Amino acid sequence: MSANRIYIYKRYERFWHWSQALLIIIMMITGFEVHGSYHLLGFAQAVHWHSLAAWTLLTIWAFTIFWQFTTGEWRQYLPTLQNIPQMIRFYAYGIFKGEHSPYHKTVQNKHNPLQRVTYLALLAVISPLIWGSGLLYLFYANWADFGLDQYLSLEWVAVAHTLGAFLITAFFFVHVYLTTTGHTVFAHIKAMITGWEEIEDSGKH
Repeated sequence: MSANRIYIYKRYERFWHWSQALLIIIMMITGFEVHGSYHLLGFAQAVHWHSLAAWTLLTIWAFTIFWQFTTGEWRQYLPTLQNIPQMIRFYAYGIFKGEHSPYHKTVQNKHNPLQRVTYLALLAVISPLIWGSGLLYLFYANWADFGLDQYLSLEWVAVAHTLGAFLITAFFFVHVYLTTTGHTVFAHIKAMITGWEEIEDSGKH
């Protein structure tokens, strides 16, 4: 198999990816300690680092949303149902038979159809759940100021936040697994470090 190298991930894109990954890892570790799953830093320190990581990530997201819309990169996340069955078959069966991916990355289309739908679910369902419940949790002392204490239960907010945490943790590990599905185990990871992706020379660019 011959391959071409294309510069597919811009510098800010790579910064956003790795900083987001680091902050999500910090929030997973500290969040599950706050939840009482284990003892590592202590409750107070876990809450401190969890909150700091969350505010830092929200700040980075604000810059990233601005970057996405000013560069037009937001189009990369527009969902499509085209070729989703082929991608599901590839990940569930074809990849274990040594088949090549039915999708070929380009600078204009970095994410395959299944990834686009997954990212849409992340943005439309998981993110609002975990961030909405997290902010409500953080500002619990101010609920009465806005009359929220009449409609919300801290227990249910905690349950919603925990559900969001499990969903984002599942997404994280599936994402890590899928990074190993390139033509080599570390090909996709290398591309997100250097920006250069090796793609199969199939005549589709």
